[in-house]
Amino acid sequence: MIKTINKNFNKQEPWFKWLTRELNSYEAFQDFASGKNPKDVAEEFISNNSIVISQVFENFDEDDKDTLDQFLKLTECEWHVFRILEKQIALRNKIRFVDFKKKKK
Repeated sequence: MIKTINKNFNKQEPWFKWLTRELNSYEAFQDFASGKNPKDVAEEFISNNSIVISQVFENFDEDDKDTLDQFLKLTECEWHVFRILEKQIALRNKIRFVDFKKKKK
């Protein structure tokens, strides 16, 4: 991993903004290119940021749990959208056009 992120969590900043910023700057595609699967990349991110994540959890309350639940639903929805798009692209690539006006020889 070229970039290890372990910035201090600012307690005035919402945890989801911190998480989004850190995930966006994380070099996950390098891990994917080296053959790691998404679960392993996620676990490495958590491990690299365990101290900061523990700071986030110190102040975690019911509103934060609700926010996390909404994010989980949103990411699951996004995952389904990407899978549907993937299937549509695969189907489009399988379609063959037949020219019925063309005469057989």
